[in-house]
Amino acid sequence: MLHAVYFTKSREDKTWSVSYDNRYVQSDTFRVERDRQRPCFLSVAKGDPLAMIVACIMNMLRFGKASRNVSNTSVFEHAGRVFTATENDHPHEINLDNLGTLRRWDVGGQWNMPFTAHPKVDPGSGELIICGFNIVKPFLTVGVVSEDGKKLKQKVDLKLDRCAFCHEIGITKMYNIIMDIPLTVKLGRILRGEPLIDFEAESYARIGVMPRYGDADSVIWFDVKPFCTLHLVNCFEEDDEVIVRGFQVPASIIMGSILEYKSDEEPACQGLNDEFFSRMYEWRLNLKSRAVTEKYLTGTDVALEFPVINDKYVGLHHKYAYAQMGDVQGSLAGGCGTVRPKFGGFAKLYLEEKNKSGGGLIKVEYHHLGRNQFCSGATFVPKVGGASEDDGWIISFVYDEEMKTSQACFL
Repeated sequence: MLHAVYFTKSREDKTWSVSYDNRYVQSDTFRVERDRQRPCFLSVAKGDPLAMIVACIMNMLRFGKASRNVSNTSVFEHAGRVFTATENDHPHEINLDNLGTLRRWDVGGQWNMPFTAHPKVDPGSGELIICGFNIVKPFLTVGVVSEDGKKLKQKVDLKLDRCAFCHEIGITKMYNIIMDIPLTVKLGRILRGEPLIDFEAESYARIGVMPRYGDADSVIWFDVKPFCTLHLVNCFEEDDEVIVRGFQVPASIIMGSILEYKSDEEPACQGLNDEFFSRMYEWRLNLKSRAVTEKYLTGTDVALEFPVINDKYVGLHHKYAYAQMGDVQGSLAGGCGTVRPKFGGFAKLYLEEKNKSGGGLIKVEYHHLGRNQFCSGATFVPKVGGASEDDGWIISFVYDEEMKTSQACFL
């Protein structure tokens, strides 16, 4: 569901009024269920493997779609238009005035692949850099959309040999950054009674540096330690290196917090205490020597996820980033080993300042929300005419579980 808060300034007395609205994205599968006044699509995301196969077949036979398209992962803007996105469908264009769904967007029929939930707009060219992973070949395709959103200027099959869960693409001024991680999606596993999506701890991980208009053969691949990163902070070029920063865990798809941390050398698949800990990580990829340097940038005191930056600095060197803070007790409140990651505050990351404790970690400033208050995905809004990169506001919806109320929070 989309949520919006509107601020309107009166022309007469210059006072402000605030209004709120929400509305579901009107995807084709949503309309099917709306017309029938009940849920219709069987879940294909979790459960017994055989049941998932049957559910997929039943959905196809009944509705011509394998699964429900919810378009609820992200909201992005391109060419003056606003879209919602999720991995298993094309984006949906939204009318911001009333949150109405205008249409599915496939770049004028030129993009027939799944669509990443986190595309990137190049601040220099205005182009939109996209990708899409698929459970069958081609496993990963990268595209470049023109500044006006009308033309697909580039579409490349990267010719991967597996379907990696590539949730986000990164960019620098000249390159596309590809995360080929061992969190994979394989149909064959379901037939063996195994999960469709799984982390292959003994498999490989690599990061690809691809010229903006390059082909599969132009990608420079760097082997790195196996990891799981769903969200990148930013990527940029510095002399002969490409710097990639993101939040990573060594094993799990679910991000959250821990009760106890062991060490960087120990595997993070020890159960509940370790596998949900997400920390900021940096890879420095030397294009000249092909060497890789990688390290953690944040410590083990607070789990961090869902990073945002000032969008003017996407693909460029920057000083600051922001993230949400994992809440241990809130995430474990369901009991019986149930983990539902919740985030109880925000963190400001000073990327060029070290913390006082040493160890090469960066300075982090925390803002904790109140008891039983949890935030949703945040965004950074720069101040008009702001003098510095961090001159602006972090905006998020905050839900109070005790009072059953929500607020729009500006920091």
